[in-house]
Amino acid sequence: MQKTQGYSNSRTYDLVLTAILIALVFVSTVFLNIKLPIGANGGLIHLGTAMLFIASILFGPKKGAIAGAVGMGIFDLLSGWVMWAPFTIVTRGLQGYLVGKLAWSNGRQGSSVAVNLLATILSVPIMLAGYYLCEWILYGNALVPLASIPGNIVQNVVGIFISIPLSTLMQKVRATK
Repeated sequence: MQKTQGYSNSRTYDLVLTAILIALVFVSTVFLNIKLPIGANGGLIHLGTAMLFIASILFGPKKGAIAGAVGMGIFDLLSGWVMWAPFTIVTRGLQGYLVGKLAWSNGRQGSSVAVNLLATILSVPIMLAGYYLCEWILYGNALVPLASIPGNIVQNVVGIFISIPLSTLMQKVRATK
């Protein structure tokens, strides 16, 4: 009986933590964004990317992938970017998974600043390729998506500059324990 209760508590904690991370990604995306006047549909710079990186670094690949995919996917669905949602779910899920997988490799659990930085940098091409492919499909033109690449790079660079110091600080003060 005791084992079942522990398992249940663990699953409940996991579910609640994942829901909180999804909410944090969503809120960081919806309330802290700047629409850029570039490309066919403009671009969007938001702090959801930083929160995706933080979730992946602090909590690993599964939670990072789910938080990024669902949090930003819900943003797309509720903010008029509905056609983008499937691409966002796949792209941001893969990006969060890669960051978490690398950050948590070899038992590090996100503790290496150098590996975390490398992980976030290596995830950028996934986001660039995912949204490039999305725009190519949606607009039927391989050149139009090129205009969005600079904004997507800026979004990731801002996310990296915010997430690396914040996740390092949170680990030092043991905010996630």
